[in-house]
Amino acid sequence: MTAELLTGISELTTQGAETSHDNDRLRDAALVIENGRIAWIGTAADAPASDTRVDVGGRAVLPGWVDSHTHLVFAGDRAAEFEARMAGQRYAAGGITTTMAATRSASVADLVANARRLRHEAEAQGTTFLETKTGYGLDLASELRSARAAAEVADVVTFLGAHVLPPGVDRRDYLDLVTGPMLAAVAGHVDFIDAFCETGAFDVEECREVLLAGRAAGLGLRLHGNQLGFSGGVRLAVELGCASVDHCNHLESADIDALAGSETVATLLPACDLSTREPFPPARLLLDAGVHVALASNCNPGTSYTTSMPFGVATAVLQMGLTVREAVWAATRGAARALGREHGPDAVGSLRVGGRADLQVLDAPSVAHLAYRPGVPLCAATWTEGVRARRPRDL
Repeated sequence: MTAELLTGISELTTQGAETSHDNDRLRDAALVIENGRIAWIGTAADAPASDTRVDVGGRAVLPGWVDSHTHLVFAGDRAAEFEARMAGQRYAAGGITTTMAATRSASVADLVANARRLRHEAEAQGTTFLETKTGYGLDLASELRSARAAAEVADVVTFLGAHVLPPGVDRRDYLDLVTGPMLAAVAGHVDFIDAFCETGAFDVEECREVLLAGRAAGLGLRLHGNQLGFSGGVRLAVELGCASVDHCNHLESADIDALAGSETVATLLPACDLSTREPFPPARLLLDAGVHVALASNCNPGTSYTTSMPFGVATAVLQMGLTVREAVWAATRGAARALGREHGPDAVGSLRVGGRADLQVLDAPSVAHLAYRPGVPLCAATWTEGVRARRPRDL
């Protein structure tokens, strides 16, 4: 086993504290990576001997981004839809079917290649762990191809057969397919089940049926909820103990109270809100109420075609009222909680002795620069499970 020392760290954000309010930043720090794990953390002056040494030159180090909500498995693009929306057309859930035909005609190899391209793009911006979903095939064969492709590319895979109702298909027949043969076909390739609880997609009782079928099949639960209106998705997610409910743009005080009294994470998707011109979620109210909050990219071809977690962090700070510390927490440890990976030997989103060595180096002296210099590519290097990524720009 080779020990690698990273030193010259101006600011080390560990996310090892239990809340985003606790001080978890070390100055003039160093850490040691050994066998894919963090072996030591402390001040540079106290660093132990190591086999190799990397001086990051006064840069900041923090956990790699955990992107807990993406839709990377698709074919085609929806630039025309985006342009129409920017010209004033309102987003509707049915736009998803535009991607369906291209995805159905794509091979597993095609889907893997596109998803891998997007993952590499995300990694170049500091993402070291991500989730992705099915949901653009919407028939058994295509959803199975999508699940297999997702399992080749993502760390966590979610089955989203209940994304929208495909054109020309009976509603009851489709729900029976999603909760029966389709679920059985994909179950061995996925970790979670999800549904789109929204006008134009599926209502509360339909989503309940889908999620309970997934639970019976041994899958974890997630839910898209309250993106376009007061859909009831948030309270359904809390009722069923979903790991997360994602979007959360339209919330009543009772929704916030329900989330605050639960372990369900509210995953916010600011890049999507900019693209759809929906109001931002009440992030400040959620945090002040004690709700667990995550940030994710929602990378998809229709409403958030970006893999940039730093863009989401900067937007959360500049537009949604989060502090830098809160936004970085939500995009690392908060997102790990949303995936059930906050604690234990396979935990991500934090840097702790004995934990996975998933980290990024910023070409800046502190994490404040993520919002202070929005849009600037600040990721200088990443390590995933202790392995340094090869990249054109190097320390």
